[in-house]
Amino acid sequence: MVRAIGWWGGLSRRRRMLIAVLALLAAAGTVTGVVVWAGSLGGSPAVTSAGGNRPGDVLLVPGYGGSTAALDVLAARIRSAGQTAIVVHLAGDGTGDLQVQANVLNGYVSQALRSGSAPVTVIGYSAGGVVAWLWDVEYDGVAKARQIITLGSPLHGAQLAAIGQAFVPGECPAACQELVPGSAMLARLQHTSTGTRPPWLSLWTTDDQVVQPPDSARLPGAVNVPLQTVCPGVTIGHGQLPTAPLVVGIVLRTLHSASITAPSASQCRSLVALGAAAPVRR
Repeated sequence: MVRAIGWWGGLSRRRRMLIAVLALLAAAGTVTGVVVWAGSLGGSPAVTSAGGNRPGDVLLVPGYGGSTAALDVLAARIRSAGQTAIVVHLAGDGTGDLQVQANVLNGYVSQALRSGSAPVTVIGYSAGGVVAWLWDVEYDGVAKARQIITLGSPLHGAQLAAIGQAFVPGECPAACQELVPGSAMLARLQHTSTGTRPPWLSLWTTDDQVVQPPDSARLPGAVNVPLQTVCPGVTIGHGQLPTAPLVVGIVLRTLHSASITAPSASQCRSLVALGAAAPVRR
């Protein structure tokens, strides 16, 4: 432990900032060695609107850095279960102003609704959950979204961003600055009403080494679920959140349920089995 601290302390402030940002980028959506999963929900119908529109499209928002690798896998799994899933491509390199990214998300939502979708589901991974929250506040999400699901999202900020801002402020991009705990943007979001947002499911893992503390993902008024309360002892890192069978199972269950409820420990095995359907050979 002393040796590790000495190694870190021997680096320049610029190098430490670079390592911190690269760690955040690497963890926020880059997945290797994954497969595309397929399967069905045993005939469970997708929820439709009273107006008879097609089931609501599912829009998946990537995290800091904008990598879509992990969400492409989750989107494929959602499509195999019978719903339209669209991965949002953020503006620029995904490290710019999160409000701009919320504007991009709104364009996707508007297109989905114009094309006949019922109210959408927005799934935000990591910083993508903050983008979803901004979109909800700025664009009347309660009128456009059936539900919002966030995965390991720093809704109260992340200490990694605070480290970057503290060591080399000039090299902490806009999104990095906005994810510092106590930032003006986060403070504004946290003062919004809990009664005027869509039903919300927030999932996170106590193993998260990127979003610290992990319960920064906890949102007042949401159904808040640390994954270890569903499957005690399960090990899931931040980068595994969109593809871990337990998470995939909970997401699919939520998409096909009439309301959001917290899964119980008695459902651990069935949810993992649902999320770990046999892979399709291509």
